[in-house]
Amino acid sequence: MTTKIALMGAGGKMGQRITNNLKDLPEYEIRYVEVSPGGIATLAEMGIEVTAQEEALDGADVVVLAVPDRLIGRICAQIVPTLRSGVMVMGLDPAAGYAGILPERDDISYFIAHPCHPPVFNDEVEPEAQTDWFGGVHAKQSIVCALHQGPEEDYAVGEAIAAAMYGPVIRSHRVTTEQMALLEPALVETLAATCITVIREGMDQIIEMGVPEPAVRDFLMGHIRTELAIVFGQAGFPFSDGAMLAVEKAKDRIFLSTWKENVFDIDNVKRSVEEITSA
Repeated sequence: MTTKIALMGAGGKMGQRITNNLKDLPEYEIRYVEVSPGGIATLAEMGIEVTAQEEALDGADVVVLAVPDRLIGRICAQIVPTLRSGVMVMGLDPAAGYAGILPERDDISYFIAHPCHPPVFNDEVEPEAQTDWFGGVHAKQSIVCALHQGPEEDYAVGEAIAAAMYGPVIRSHRVTTEQMALLEPALVETLAATCITVIREGMDQIIEMGVPEPAVRDFLMGHIRTELAIVFGQAGFPFSDGAMLAVEKAKDRIFLSTWKENVFDIDNVKRSVEEITSA
């Protein structure tokens, strides 16, 4: 049986990746929805014609929202009331679901799927896979999925589509919407992206102090790899005594003692997703 999918935002950055991964799969009939001239032109270059939104939604089994978070509330308010009973609406990020902006309808399903992106420690050997930074093209990655609302049997349907959209997939992890929000934005954006940004600012500061940029970059990139391997148990050996002392002394100078509560407090996570969806 062929599943009819209406892909909203098919010509956008994420939509193009999904389009490439789904367009040749016989189990899916894809209807491509795109309103921007640039996105329409991109799809045309791929040999794909767009479908008018109303036509695409008519009879669709699944609606995939490959659109910016800030637009999901507006788009869903427009399209969800028109969907037939039993349709699955699939989001690519937990923000809209966790922020509570998805329209209430008990007779449809909401499913959320998000890529983990290719891991730092991997077995990729082909150059194309090694530089596939986001995954879903050449490099393998894992995914996280949540059945936000709907019958249990819909989980397998959503997970299969997610695996096809983001493939090749290493593992699929089932989580709740709240757990996915703790992963993103809290863990990987609020915490990890901020820390990595600060590291880059530190690198720039060292360069401004006169250390040659090639030496700084080589030294930092090598040490980041080694330190990640040590901290996450890949290396099989610990930090040196000197490094451990430096970490212990630096924590109080760099981080507030309440940073975990500040980042992972549920009220703060909810506030963050509300900001993302209303930006």
